[in-house]
Amino acid sequence: MAIETAAFGAGCFWGVEARFSELTGVIDTAVGYEGGTLEHPTYQDVCTDRTGHAEVVQVKFDPSRISYESLLDTFFSLHDPTQVNRQGPDFGTQYRSVIFTHNDQQFREARARVAELNASGTYRNPIATQVVPASSFWKAEEYHQRYLEKRGMVSCHI
Repeated sequence: MAIETAAFGAGCFWGVEARFSELTGVIDTAVGYEGGTLEHPTYQDVCTDRTGHAEVVQVKFDPSRISYESLLDTFFSLHDPTQVNRQGPDFGTQYRSVIFTHNDQQFREARARVAELNASGTYRNPIATQVVPASSFWKAEEYHQRYLEKRGMVSCHI
């Protein structure tokens, strides 16, 4: 079984992780920080909005059981991809809509999906989602991992 990695930022990572972890073919999820300049950032560092990191969910998946395209569908269904640096009550660059791609195929598929959504008229405003090559993923503190599950919650504000 070949396992692939994907990473998505769609606002606060707690609810995003919960939804991805429910998908058949997703082997594991972890929440963390990606796309910034500080090595080994903490939640407190990222919340300053000065590190450049986004809150992301790293998804390990079996492409024979779930396609990257299906992961993209889930990603776009979980948040408003037209928002710039915010989702719901959360604002700052750490809450931006972003896809960190781990290979050329993911990059092409993600860019194509953004173009497709913009052309479809599904949203009144243009898609603000950034599509960028993956950088260092820094796993968030343990208390953030499976946050909703640990608290017996099924969702937050997403």
